[in-house]
Amino acid sequence: MVRLGGEDPSSNFEDRTGQGGGFGLGGGGGGGNLLGCLLPMVMSRFGIVGVLILLVGYCALTQLGGGGGLIPSSPTTSAPSGGKSTLDPNMRDFLTRTLGSTEETWGEIFAKNGAKYVPTRMVAYTGGTQTACGAGQAAMGPFYCPNDNTIYIDPEFFNELSQRFGAPGDFAATYVIAHEVGHHVQSLEGTLDRAQSAQQSVGRTEGNAIQVGVELQADCYAGVWAANARDAQGNILEPGDVEEGMRAAEAIGDDMLQKQTQGVVVPESFTHGSSAQRMQALQTGLKTGNPAACKFNR
Repeated sequence: MVRLGGEDPSSNFEDRTGQGGGFGLGGGGGGGNLLGCLLPMVMSRFGIVGVLILLVGYCALTQLGGGGGLIPSSPTTSAPSGGKSTLDPNMRDFLTRTLGSTEETWGEIFAKNGAKYVPTRMVAYTGGTQTACGAGQAAMGPFYCPNDNTIYIDPEFFNELSQRFGAPGDFAATYVIAHEVGHHVQSLEGTLDRAQSAQQSVGRTEGNAIQVGVELQADCYAGVWAANARDAQGNILEPGDVEEGMRAAEAIGDDMLQKQTQGVVVPESFTHGSSAQRMQALQTGLKTGNPAACKFNR
């Protein structure tokens, strides 16, 4: 079990749960269907269903089912339309402390390299919400929008990760958040801008390959955070945590998801990397603890 609690909860957090906001695009928290063009969007997300997302104007079709109990604690209530928060206090604590840990850790890493880390924000929402990248939907999974430097997440997503994709555990959940923070690091470094520019001059297959490189580096950065995160007792990881992360990385590989959803694997359509690639990227970050080891390969 990841030891969270020694760090201060992040103040860069906004609770929009219970406010609704489906925008007519699909179902509620953690489920439903989304069929729409993400215009004008430049966003990067965790990747339960692979889509080309750095290419402005690409249309996404995702289908995620509902879930049960939350990680790490009890479930949220159903979302009313009155705007009252439905975020479980334990989940809020988990999200803000995980984000706080990434702020502390990446702040130290940046400082060692003579730079200043500017933290990302996190918005927890229910069903759908407006972002600087357009209308966000829970069916898209957690995502990072560089236009407002914010991570958006419907906490019900963790049910999907645990129950539908067979990747339970608190480190699996922190891996999701750390991956999105990794995209923020890429934004600060200029990687997302470079990747988007490169995609605009190539075809879809090459654009997919560039996207895979972006996602694998974010996986590696998630490992870098976990390797460096500390509390009073030392590294926050405990026995079994790495295995949880590996199961999550394996479960959301493009090849694994394509086998489940369409019965055939089409490597040229990969946008996040195979299970083996994602596991290797996370492992590289965990073993080295060095962001320089997280090469952006395109």
